[in-house]
Amino acid sequence: MALRQILTWSKQLPSFSAQSSSISRVANFSSKSNPYIVKVGIPEFLNGVGRGLENHVVKLESEIGDLPKLLVTRTIKLKRLGIPCKDRKLILKYAHKYRLGLWRPRAQPVKS
Repeated sequence: MALRQILTWSKQLPSFSAQSSSISRVANFSSKSNPYIVKVGIPEFLNGVGRGLENHVVKLESEIGDLPKLLVTRTIKLKRLGIPCKDRKLILKYAHKYRLGLWRPRAQPVKS
């Protein structure tokens, strides 16, 4: 109801609509910024998940190869590689989130 009133007022007052367009430009500004985009491979992916999955990096890199293949890997292939059930569940859960764009591994700052 209030939105309708604002819209009708903006049609009646041309100066108000000019102000609202400048306000909308400010509202699109985001204070969160990504300083750099990290190239994500299997080690970065598993380190981002954490919880002990770092132990499987060598095995997954040698058998699967790269991240796009890991993202479409099924649980039976992970089971044949000898990865425990709990770790398979975590890998598949975060792979699904990554494919949907809901999760990305955090960028690790370079330690000097």
